[in-house]
Amino acid sequence: MNSNSPVIFRTLLIYLVCVPLAITIGYLLANPFDKSTFIYAALFGLLLAFPLLVKWHQILLLFSWHTGIAIFFLNSRPDLWLAIVPLSLGISILERSMSSRMHFISAPQIVRPLIVLVAVVLFTAQMTGGLGLRSMGSSVYGGKKYIFFFIAVASYFALTARRIPRERVWLCVGLFFLAPALNLIGDFSQWAPHWMQFIWLIFPPTVQEVGDGALFGGVRLGGVGTAGTAFFFWMVARYGLRGIFFSGKPWRPLLMALAVGLVFLGGYRSALLLVLFVFILTFFMEGLQRTWLLPVIIVTSFTGVLLLVPFASKLPFTVQRTIAFLPFLPKNSAAKISADASTSWRLEMWKALLPQVPQYLLLGKGYAIKPGDFDEMMGQTALAYGMAAKLDASQGSLSLAGDYHNGMLSIIIPFGIWGVVAFLWLLGAGLRVLYFNYRYGDPVLRSVNSLLFVLYLFQTVSYLSCLGGLQMSQDIGLFFLGYVGFSIALNNGVCQRSQPPARRETIPPVSLPARSRWQSAFAR
Repeated sequence: MNSNSPVIFRTLLIYLVCVPLAITIGYLLANPFDKSTFIYAALFGLLLAFPLLVKWHQILLLFSWHTGIAIFFLNSRPDLWLAIVPLSLGISILERSMSSRMHFISAPQIVRPLIVLVAVVLFTAQMTGGLGLRSMGSSVYGGKKYIFFFIAVASYFALTARRIPRERVWLCVGLFFLAPALNLIGDFSQWAPHWMQFIWLIFPPTVQEVGDGALFGGVRLGGVGTAGTAFFFWMVARYGLRGIFFSGKPWRPLLMALAVGLVFLGGYRSALLLVLFVFILTFFMEGLQRTWLLPVIIVTSFTGVLLLVPFASKLPFTVQRTIAFLPFLPKNSAAKISADASTSWRLEMWKALLPQVPQYLLLGKGYAIKPGDFDEMMGQTALAYGMAAKLDASQGSLSLAGDYHNGMLSIIIPFGIWGVVAFLWLLGAGLRVLYFNYRYGDPVLRSVNSLLFVLYLFQTVSYLSCLGGLQMSQDIGLFFLGYVGFSIALNNGVCQRSQPPARRETIPPVSLPARSRWQSAFAR
């Protein structure tokens, strides 16, 4: 009887947990399409999968970084990484509290400007109406951006909580760079049968109909273009350009060319410029200009441009829009008109916003939106690019929401000159960390460290120029802190120049005077 007592106790304990859980789930399934049902189901799933999350939360974090998967049962449908970051960071803090051997990777040169930037954001929020959580009873809107910003800051600490093990390096590199390819699933929403519509709850549709409707080549397949850039980045990170062109494996250059071809289906000029920037800068960083590949690339590019000139107007719409920055595309083409319209409304908004900069130079306006401005913004009929019909460019829906499509305006207007100083400090510190890891890191990781440095450099140039379309609230985590944190986790910190071993100073022997014959005899 006593020998069976533990078995009986375990059985009763299992029933005590499982029976109420089954009753609760059964009650929730009575209304399976209610949002609360999905929320409770997600919580139960996290509870049951917690042992797996403790072991694999770092892998899940890297996978979720750029996937674009939406948590459809929450308000505003946030991306998956916004939920995984606090979960992964919480597990890391729990592990650190339970074991003295667990330590976060130290990089004070990043933490200092990050603390200053957070302090500026908190001070500005306090002086401009608070965090603005309307759902929590606040009188202003805009708190969602503050939450996204703090999660973006937490993403750095979640990434640097532990070193990526050597045996998982290339798995993590693949997840970090290839996971965005899943965005192409959302491009096929217009061609999929009705019974598959539930998939687009998880992968939001990205297709924008143009011209003749949803025709291949006539719509901007942003997910396909993202998949092309993702595969291109992964190949550069895994093999490097030298490993692609000089490996003796012809399928590697062909696959890279196919990945670049997919970029043209996206219809985004910035994506093509990013790929060209990465290719050219990596080409010279690897010293390939001293090989036979340089004249081949020059001749191939020149020939391609010459062949492109007479047929530019006959190419598919997405291809034309991707190369719309080239001068030989006809100005009356639909792609050129669409690209020029996108540029013109940005310029108009920037011109209208520039006079507001002195007003917010010392104290930014923050992310808070007053109820009157919100009602006026939502009450107007928005134009194609978010400009309000009865308001000037500085009062359009995008500008009121802080979506300025300009890097410097997106920080100097909300947080003033102090936010600019803190953010530039953070940019410089991140660039230095990535350069040191590229310059002095493990030779095995040279290709991925090189790519992270180049991507960070492009985002910096893009943010500080007219190409900047980032929002500091969450893109600071996706791009800037994401690249830096991933590099620190790969290299176990910030690599430093290896010091040569100190030369030993040899003490010369002391020359003693010659002994006389009787002294030697006495010594014997």
